[in-house]
Formats: sequence, C-alpha cells, structure tokens
Amino acid sequence: MKIIIAGAGEVGTHLAKLLAKESLDTTLLDENPDRLTDLEMNYDLLTRVGSPTSIESLKDCGVAQADLFIAVTPSESVNMTACMLATNLGAKKTLARIENFEYLIPENREFFHSLGVDNLIFPENLAAKEIVQSLKYPWLRQNLSFHNDALILIALKVRAGAPFLDKKFNTGYFDHGKFRVVAINRKNETIIPKGDDMILSNDIVYLITMKENVDFVRTEAGKKDFSVKNVMIMGGSRIAQKTIQYLPNHIHVKILERDKDKCYQLADCLNNALIINADGRNVEALRAEGIEEIDAFVATTSNSEANILSCLEAKRLGVKKTVAEVENIDYIQLAEELDIGTVINKKLIAASYIYQLTLDADVLDVRSLTSADAEVVEFVAKPGSKITKAQIKDIRLPENVNIGGVVRNGIGTVAYGNTQILAGDQVIVFCASSTIRKVESLF
Repeated sequence: MKIIIAGAGEVGTHLAKLLAKESLDTTLLDENPDRLTDLEMNYDLLTRVGSPTSIESLKDCGVAQADLFIAVTPSESVNMTACMLATNLGAKKTLARIENFEYLIPENREFFHSLGVDNLIFPENLAAKEIVQSLKYPWLRQNLSFHNDALILIALKVRAGAPFLDKKFNTGYFDHGKFRVVAINRKNETIIPKGDDMILSNDIVYLITMKENVDFVRTEAGKKDFSVKNVMIMGGSRIAQKTIQYLPNHIHVKILERDKDKCYQLADCLNNALIINADGRNVEALRAEGIEEIDAFVATTSNSEANILSCLEAKRLGVKKTVAEVENIDYIQLAEELDIGTVINKKLIAASYIYQLTLDADVLDVRSLTSADAEVVEFVAKPGSKITKAQIKDIRLPENVNIGGVVRNGIGTVAYGNTQILAGDQVIVFCASSTIRKVESLF
C-alpha cells in the first residue's frame, strides 16, 4: 500500500512513524524541511519538501499511484484542496482533517465525496466525545464503548487494598466471566498478563467487561463511585465547546476563559454553560468560582503544561475527577506519573482513526490507549478466516496480543481460551501497534 501524508505536525508525524514500523510505502510531505530531516534519518519512510496544494509537489510524491492520501496540515482549506487535487491526479482514497463540524453532516459528506474528499476527520470532536465518556464513570482513567455498550474497555489505576490485588491469574480467581484483564501498565511497561502474573498496587489495568458488570469491576478494584453534576472547564477551546454540546442536560458547566472577547463569543454559541472571564491557573480565581463544589475539572487549553498544573491544583483543592488535554505527546507519561486522572490527546485519537483506513480486513474501530503502548481493534471475522477454524487457545496468536471479548448478535461476552469465534462476530483485540497487521491476517 502506498500512502502519502501531507503535514508533518504531530498527527502526521505520529501516523508516519506508526506506518513506517510496518514497512509500508509511506511518504511525508511538508513545506518546512526542518520537520522532515530527523524523520527520514530515523524511520523507514520518504520525505518530500513541498506544498500539499502544489500539483508539481503532489506529482513528485507519486500521488497517481497512492492508495491513500492523507491531508492533516493545520489549515482546513489546504487539506480540502489537497485532497481534491490528489483525487484528480489519481489517488484512490483521500482523507482531510477539518475544523468545521457542519462538514460531518451526511449530506455535506456526500457533497465533499463528489469533489474528491472521501473521508473527513475532526480531532477536536473525537476528543470531546472521549472526555464525555470519561465523565460517565469518573473513577476510571479511560472508558471505551464498543458496539453500543455491548462491550466496554476499562482502564483504571489500582490502589492498595483492592480485592483483586496480588492474585495470580492461574489461581482461578478471575474465572468468573464478568471481566477479562487484557493488559497491565506497570512503570511505563505494557504487560500482556499470563498465568503467573498478578495485579499490583499502582498498576494501570485494562480490562474488557459488559455494561451490567461495571459495578462488579469497581468493587473488585476497590473504587468508590460518585456522580458528576458540576463540571468546571478551563479554556474555551473547540474541544470545550464540543464537550459541552455532548454533555447530558443534568450536568451544570462553568467555563473559565481569560480572554474577554472569547467569553463573548462563547456566550453567543453556548446557552447551557456559565461563561466566566477568569484565569483557571489562578488559585484564588478557582476558589472564587466555587472549586470546592466541583465534581470534575477539565483543562482544554492549548498549553499542555498549564492543563497538567491546573489539574494538579484542582485535585489539591478537593476535586475528585480531573481531565487534562495534553497536546504534547512527550508529556503524557509525565501526566500519568503525576496521577492527573484522565489524559486526552486529540492527535493520538485522530491517528488511530486514520490508521483504520490502512487496514484491509473488515475493521469497525481502532482506538489508541493513552497510557499503554497498544491499540484496541474491533475486527469482524470473515467466513473461512483462520480465527474461525479453532478455539482461541488452539490458535497461534502473535506475541503481545490478547482477545478480550466477542459481540455476537448484539450481545457481548468475555473471551476465554475455549471461546469459538464464528463468522460475523465482532471481536475486540488488544495488541501492540506493531502486531496489528499480523492479527489482521487471522480475520
């Protein structure tokens, strides 16, 4: 597969690195040569200096032979124009990063498709949905729903005293069928658990369960439940605005925005939130706006450091749930070590969504896990595929792969060694990003 990525920002760079590990024919195009030098030296990919809207630059990249053209520059108009040109020059499929939610309306999607823009991605919208999902079960680090909640992937940090601590997996303690532990993140290392492994205090644990068993998971993990009724958001970004639109009506929202003109703009477009002209990094401002009464604090400014520090301050002032939008990928691990709570990175989310388009198998979803070097992929088993030939225990899975659950006829079940996957099943697979292609061949 030949792939061209226009835009060497964090989304494009992360995606290019991901694809380069799989030895795909990947070319990264950007107008700034400084962004490209280190990448070509350290990764198996081609780089080209040029404009995504230049026909000559696109031809130089071999756009006529491209199976997938991806435009993820910071400019929406450049991305749309580049995709239109790429299609007319022979690219088979295109994707553009956008900033306008109206473009995602079905009739508008059809219009852009007719112009040569096959797929659209709005990273801020995807990030907002993850924030709302994280507030649904506030005692969790991450919460991903598959097939209308038929299966849920949960990530949580385990504290001392949790009932399921220090019990080996081969003791039978976890054979209750209510959840399956698919991975453990311990001191920055991602572990696919085997029989002799156990969950230790301060591990971040990933598990698959069904909606009706979420309370059982909470009890086993020793967590206390609480409902989120009052949310304070620092920064009136696009992510904040989309988050407010997706939040349930019973949740009261305050936005702290230090730019007075931006406050007026927010007041015009948001009628279900209280807009306050204040700096959320200021402790006195937080106290003045009733931080002690807040159930969840969400920081969505463009400054990663400010988001991390403000969440730390909110926790110090008694807020139970904090969410930080961390733009700088290098800061994600720091945020985890500081025990921020939920960390959101829209670029990782966007890259996972785009990566799905590079797979040949019938893939419904690909999700990146913020705190682990892994992906969660929802495959559909095709008739006659290898995965349907035997029970899971008798199929040789690649290293660092765990099948978490199966959705059949809309009903989710946890997967075990004696589970038999049938054609048409939706299968949730946890795996290192480098092994997705190998798993794909099984389906």
